[in-house]
Amino acid sequence: MNEETLNERFEYWKTVLRLKDSWDVKMELVDDSSFNKTGDFRVDPDDRKAVLLINTKNPYTLNLEEVIVHELLHLKLYPLDQVTEGLIESHYEEGTNAKDFATSQFMTTLEQTVAELTKCFLLMHGKDKKLSFGRVEKHASFNELYKDLKPYNNED
Repeated sequence: MNEETLNERFEYWKTVLRLKDSWDVKMELVDDSSFNKTGDFRVDPDDRKAVLLINTKNPYTLNLEEVIVHELLHLKLYPLDQVTEGLIESHYEEGTNAKDFATSQFMTTLEQTVAELTKCFLLMHGKDKKLSFGRVEKHASFNELYKDLKPYNNED
């Protein structure tokens, strides 16, 4: 996707997600091999400004529209994210298993929720509706995951 198309999709999704009137958001394309995420954002919640960063050098996905939607949904959910992180911080002591567990469960659930909402929005409103499977390619196959398991023998 060229820069002009990325900018057009970025503006489109800010409107669809109703961020255009509530946040000042700009997009920066990152052409740096040390940037190890496909997308990210910087945010100033007090001034309601954000910068969406899109990795154009080595993204983990071929569908950059999917990345735009995903990251903008993080911005849309940012208040909920901050409340939840604040609750975890105030209820669990730093360095404890309980805090690590709560943080890990929250972050996993947040990412799963944003990923699922991204799929829904792309299906309904996306120009490029193809989902990226870049992350899946790095995972082991089903057979590789279970190759060392021995069959259960009920007779032992």
